[in-house]
Amino acid sequence: MRCAVVGHPVGHSLSPALHQAAYDALGLDWTFDRVDVPEGGLATFVGALDASWRGLAVTMPHKSAAAALGRPDQAVRRLGVANTILLGPDDVRVHNTDVAGFLQALAYRRIDDVTEAVVLGAGGTARAALVALRNMGAARVTAQVRDPAAPRAVEWLRLADALGMPASVEPLGTAHPCDLAISTLPAHAADACAAALVDVSGAVLDASYDPWPTLLTATAAAANLPVATGLDLLAGQAIQQIDLMVGDTVDFELLLDAGVAELRRRANRDDATMA
Repeated sequence: MRCAVVGHPVGHSLSPALHQAAYDALGLDWTFDRVDVPEGGLATFVGALDASWRGLAVTMPHKSAAAALGRPDQAVRRLGVANTILLGPDDVRVHNTDVAGFLQALAYRRIDDVTEAVVLGAGGTARAALVALRNMGAARVTAQVRDPAAPRAVEWLRLADALGMPASVEPLGTAHPCDLAISTLPAHAADACAAALVDVSGAVLDASYDPWPTLLTATAAAANLPVATGLDLLAGQAIQQIDLMVGDTVDFELLLDAGVAELRRRANRDDATMA
């Protein structure tokens, strides 16, 4: 069977390393590739796949489009975005495993006592973070964004209201004391506020893993804060993806080790190229 991660760009994705490690551990002769699909092209790509394809992991910018391509699970219906497409003989199903990924990553790093949280960003990943925080029992969540009046911020607040979660939106970089700060921003976008954020936070999770480590996670670690990384999040959501695709599960640390090994391989390759 064939699986892949689709996105644009997608060359940075660690998903092939994690999923292939799972297939090897489970004794499956499956393959997991990267496919660069331009924005707007996901439906055409999925429609052309043959019966050898079992599933797709979906990354940006296709998560919203993926939600409309099959029968959604509860998380997709709630969040409006999907990160997993299952291709069956009779139908297509779409799932969102990001909420489970957040919960797995935070539990692994023993970050579980959260009353007040701050989330940087208000996109699909930030909405998944909001649901995860609600499931953890957080009492209040604040989103920090560049434009508090932007449609994404309004949608994020609407979801918080539907969850019964007290929430607000404020400008990015506001000094807001919290038990946990979660960045869902793209690579380097949180760099400018990393030091200030660490000063007022009890723990940190950065959903980005490229570059690795990010400035935010490195700054938090140097301040001896509990830190969950984008690799933790990727491994956590991949566990559920693998279960959905193959009907079996693997150990979280197997996936984490595979991701770390791939990041080190890339770092060694880059060092050799520069030399």
